[in-house]
Amino acid sequence: MTAPPRLSLIIPAKDEGARLATTFGSLRQQFADPADLQVIFVDDGSSDDTAEVVETWAPRFPHFDTLRHETPHGLADSRNDGLALARADHIAFLDGDDWLRPGHLAAVHRALTDLDVDFVRCDHTTVTGGARSYKRAPMSVRGLPLRPRAGILPAHDSTMIDYPYAWAGGFHRRLLDDGLLRFPAGFQTAEDRSWIWDLHLHARSFAVIDAPGICYRRGTATSLTQIYDRRQLDFTRAFQRIFDLVVADAESQALWPKAARNWLAILQHHVGRLPRMEADVRHEFSALTTEVSHRIPADVLRAELRAASKKRFNAVLPYLPDRFAHLQETSR
Repeated sequence: MTAPPRLSLIIPAKDEGARLATTFGSLRQQFADPADLQVIFVDDGSSDDTAEVVETWAPRFPHFDTLRHETPHGLADSRNDGLALARADHIAFLDGDDWLRPGHLAAVHRALTDLDVDFVRCDHTTVTGGARSYKRAPMSVRGLPLRPRAGILPAHDSTMIDYPYAWAGGFHRRLLDDGLLRFPAGFQTAEDRSWIWDLHLHARSFAVIDAPGICYRRGTATSLTQIYDRRQLDFTRAFQRIFDLVVADAESQALWPKAARNWLAILQHHVGRLPRMEADVRHEFSALTTEVSHRIPADVLRAELRAASKKRFNAVLPYLPDRFAHLQETSR
């Protein structure tokens, strides 16, 4: 009987035919034994030559599974469908336009095994055209098992909650068995925001490791960061889920400042994108963001606004409840 793979890698992609050779080529350099890797490719309704490229590359991998959506389902549902096919004890994600440095997945597998943690996180490199920039996961303690809650606070520093990328690490399948690895169904964007909070609140252990790394493309035409339609409003649903998690937690009082700061930072980012959205989307944006902001306890919101920069304060003020009271109180 053939031994099962050591790691299952889930790759959702739509119309990435032109870049898949780089992605698949990098996967040939991950393990000394190619049979250690299971590749699960989810073609999310591509209309280019993605299917033909996949057909060319699939025979080069001992374990290669393909799933096709005739119409696009989105990143969250595609990853969830891929999870249903995973056979290894360790699971990782990769976007179809990105690639891995040699030995990266072997390092992730080794860390999950040696440290015996629920999940590991790692650094990555952003690739924008010909420019590259190294991005460190915001945790100084490396290579040691930690409580996942250690990655949430303090509220006003960048922490692991602010680093939600699903592809930046690896996961033990017991998280899948516990219901923590699946993404919120139907999300087109921001699918990893509540997902990372759930992991850090409810998993048992994690570690941040040094690994060869992920090369993450930014600014491509197919990237969801380049769209300005209603799909971008999923961030409001993501924070409704985050706030539900915070409300239900025994340490809710300590967590609210971080959740509120997280929300105001993301809200500011999306306010900057508003001019490129259609009028009906801007109207829906205003209604949804005000509704989400209203859930933050008033004392927490006031404290976060006092600590906010003038730029952030001015950007988010129109989308807050009692905004005139906030303006009067802070005298900005």
